[in-house]
Amino acid sequence: MTRLLPVRRRVEHADTDASGVVHFARYPALQETALLQNLERLGVGLDVLAGAGFDLVVTESTTKYRSPARYPDELSLEPAVGHLGAARARIDTTIRRIADGVELATGCLVVALTDRTTGAPCALFPALHAALEETRSDALR
Repeated sequence: MTRLLPVRRRVEHADTDASGVVHFARYPALQETALLQNLERLGVGLDVLAGAGFDLVVTESTTKYRSPARYPDELSLEPAVGHLGAARARIDTTIRRIADGVELATGCLVVALTDRTTGAPCALFPALHAALEETRSDALR
């Protein structure tokens, strides 16, 4: 079975506030990075969706902060499909510091598709739905 794979990312100076701690607003972007890199790997990235007439949109974002990430920590962004419906998917992500395995944050992105021309909401593109379904563990089905 295919899974969503962890994505490694080093904290850049631009990610931090004046004290060198990753700014709270960067965590949703890290979650999105993990999702988008996995969609590309699965063959249903943004270019494929755009070619089929869809835009991927985030309809909800949440983050729970546990411990600060700092420059220049190397992070593991660990996404998993938390829910998969006909029109939306929830991607749950755990962010860990690689050096010590400490969980820094958890969060989720709820994503949906819109028609590129009209902006109207759409059901998930069948290839996207199938790819996300394949990544789900038996425990989540």
